[in-house]
Amino acid sequence: MLPRLHFAHLPTPIEELPRLTQALGGPRLFVKRDDQTGLAFGGNKTRKLEFLVAEAQARGARTLVSAGAAQSNHCRQTAAAAARYGFECVLVLTGGPPEQASANLLLDHLFGARIVWVADRADRERVLQETFEQARADGERPYLVPYGGSSPTGALGYVFAMEEFLRQDVAADWIVFASSSGGTQAGLVLGARVFGCSGKVLGISIDEPQHALQAHVAELASETSERLGERIQFSPGDVLVNDDYCAPGYGVLTDLEREAVQLFAKYEGLLLDPVYTGRAAGGMIDLIRRGFFEPGETVLFWHTGGTPGLFAGRYASIVVEQN
Repeated sequence: MLPRLHFAHLPTPIEELPRLTQALGGPRLFVKRDDQTGLAFGGNKTRKLEFLVAEAQARGARTLVSAGAAQSNHCRQTAAAAARYGFECVLVLTGGPPEQASANLLLDHLFGARIVWVADRADRERVLQETFEQARADGERPYLVPYGGSSPTGALGYVFAMEEFLRQDVAADWIVFASSSGGTQAGLVLGARVFGCSGKVLGISIDEPQHALQAHVAELASETSERLGERIQFSPGDVLVNDDYCAPGYGVLTDLEREAVQLFAKYEGLLLDPVYTGRAAGGMIDLIRRGFFEPGETVLFWHTGGTPGLFAGRYASIVVEQN
């Protein structure tokens, strides 16, 4: 029996997007609302944390330690899970303390997380390990929550998310979503194999080259399979990744993200975030316009959350066109 807590609001709904479908003139569009998983404004990390926090409890941990960007959705949900289950929380974030915290960072503080700042992203992993070792030396009994929750334990959340999706009886030819640290995609790829999903699972890379993300997801899916029984070996060729939209860099707002956020809001009253779902939806919209999907196909966009990022000052340039 896999240790698991149950605090996500599941199953998350699937909604059709008829007005956006009509506006784009492309395939039939649906959305899987993992922005509604319930923990601290929701998001995909909630599913992973059900397994990660359960593992931390089983190991007798008292402190959750993790890392991310200053506006990390993963860190926001990790801090919330720590507060809910009585853990201390330490977050190693890239950047420096702003004059006034906003969006995800504001929520990190509300949940009582202690922030350790690191100026350079290249140094973040080193500082994370040092922070973890210091917490252990201080007797805080830390549990290291991996970046993005993307470990074999965390990826289990999306193995069972695929099972949930298949029970919802929406036959999608394509499942499209934001892919970065790899855990969500690894879980979906493994879940598709285990539970028999015939649709194609396509990750829109947020910040990683295609070959690197494919290799990482394949290895992570293979390692995760061992938690369920015998190892299933995946190769990079088993993993579908599009990296056409990640060249501007992580968190860099372009017209692609602006338009995607505006279109989802204007036609469906649905909010995306500027970093992950905005880029992934922008990629999906571009692929529709380029004729990548067949007109008669059904495409499901898996909304991985992140909407608090809309309220970070650096993304104030997202504006809705005036009618």
